[in-house]
Amino acid sequence: MADTIKSFRRDELSPKLQQDWDFVYKLTGQAGFIEKGAHAPELLDFTMVDFYEKIFYGGRVDVKLKHLARLRMSLGHGCRSCNLGNTIGAKEVGYSEEQLNAIEGDRSIFSDVEIAVLELADEFLMTNIQGHLEPELYAKLHKHFDDAQILELGTVMSYLGGLAKMLFVFDMAEKEETCPFRPAARTLAEAAE
Repeated sequence: MADTIKSFRRDELSPKLQQDWDFVYKLTGQAGFIEKGAHAPELLDFTMVDFYEKIFYGGRVDVKLKHLARLRMSLGHGCRSCNLGNTIGAKEVGYSEEQLNAIEGDRSIFSDVEIAVLELADEFLMTNIQGHLEPELYAKLHKHFDDAQILELGTVMSYLGGLAKMLFVFDMAEKEETCPFRPAARTLAEAAE
């Protein structure tokens, strides 16, 4: 019996999941999400099709802004695997290295709409347990988005936050040293070494 959810080797996966594995591995250097997610391929499809194809890459809001929010969240959560893939995605949609470096710093390099999206992403970080859409932030967002678009941004951010939590709980993603989500037992054992 495994100590945790069993990972499938690439050669044990269906041809479709091998393609998904190849895609994720090329992007991040690991494919734990596919290796463990293969137990429930319909859940992988939910993420890849229903979430990414229909909402993240589809939907009402410019995908460039969703890439920015996604990278903000993975940086805040300390997910190394996500940061690698999300950095590539943000660059592919046109964000510069200078902008990527400013996400967690001086955001004056960004447009008003990008700053509003980043501020909303800050509210959705798992580390922000008091996250709330204050009237001032709503007013900033409402200059650029209608309520349906604001809800879409919130849906994207909440799904990404939940997905990150699942990746951490089930050891499906590599964490940065700065990741605030480390199991207490493991942290104590590491400190004792």
